[in-house]
Amino acid sequence: MEQQQWATVVEAATRAPSIHNTQPWRFTATADQLDVFLDRARALPVLDPTQRQQVISCGIAVEFAVVALAAAGVLSEVELLTDDADPDHLATVRVIGAIVPTDEDAALAAAIGHRHTVRDPFEPRIVPAGLLDRLQAEAAAFGTWFKPVTRSEEEVATVFLIDRAEEMEQGDPAYLAELQRWVRTDPGAVDGVPVGAVPAGDPHGRPSNWSIRDFVVGTRGHDAGAPVDPDAPPPDVERPTVVLMGTDGDDRYAWLQAGRALGRVLLVATADGVAASPLTQALDWPATRTRMRSRLSLVGHPQMLLRMGYPREGTAAGSVSGRRPVGEVLTVSPAG
Repeated sequence: MEQQQWATVVEAATRAPSIHNTQPWRFTATADQLDVFLDRARALPVLDPTQRQQVISCGIAVEFAVVALAAAGVLSEVELLTDDADPDHLATVRVIGAIVPTDEDAALAAAIGHRHTVRDPFEPRIVPAGLLDRLQAEAAAFGTWFKPVTRSEEEVATVFLIDRAEEMEQGDPAYLAELQRWVRTDPGAVDGVPVGAVPAGDPHGRPSNWSIRDFVVGTRGHDAGAPVDPDAPPPDVERPTVVLMGTDGDDRYAWLQAGRALGRVLLVATADGVAASPLTQALDWPATRTRMRSRLSLVGHPQMLLRMGYPREGTAAGSVSGRRPVGEVLTVSPAG
């Protein structure tokens, strides 16, 4: 493949979501393969000291590259963690032949450009069971389990752990300082979380039974948000579909597989009109992550908690986070 072809593939790969939009990846390409590396210069030592969440993010980027190649008529195979001398060499995507793209290949590739994290309340519509079954099958292909949180006791326990983790984070000055380094007020920023992608007002005041991450804690004015009309009817309480994804193992290989599964899940959901946002606070902290395994009687290790639903009209505007130019993350070298 030529340099411009790889640039197009990497542009798609970098549309992958990443924790705090840190985009913790770099790529090198030769004629027949793309190598994906963890970029430690973009680490989150407080929130993600083991790089678990950033490695998952890189796994999503790997899967987005595979999807982009398939839509371009290129069959590929993925090898993970093949370089013992460099643990940050996470994956190799190797070209193995030509294929005729299917309609599904085209739909998933188109979903890469349409997918974005939606933190605003969803419409009061449930995600169909048939779609959830398909997403479960997609995740299973990568050795990742996909569990809707449906039982009331599981929901109560999960909500409690999220709220507890959020409280712990907001009380940690080191966490708050790190978070603020990745919040962006410039709408043209190429990384970080843009303020425009964060719902206005205190997230604890939104009518939902699930707490989203508070990205502007400590900087919100007392008059943030619209005044409350005492005569207005109470808003509907948002009850999104929430799913937990996890793996039997809990090492870099498992994290990469979870990321690839998550990438495929997000694209299939997007192609079906369903949006998602992470609810990862309870997975940030070892104590609450361990308690989630116990409280939900999980066999394996939780890697991602997702809130899913149908976005309301108008919520997409201004929600897309910036991306670094391909030239900053891709190096193309001659074969051999």
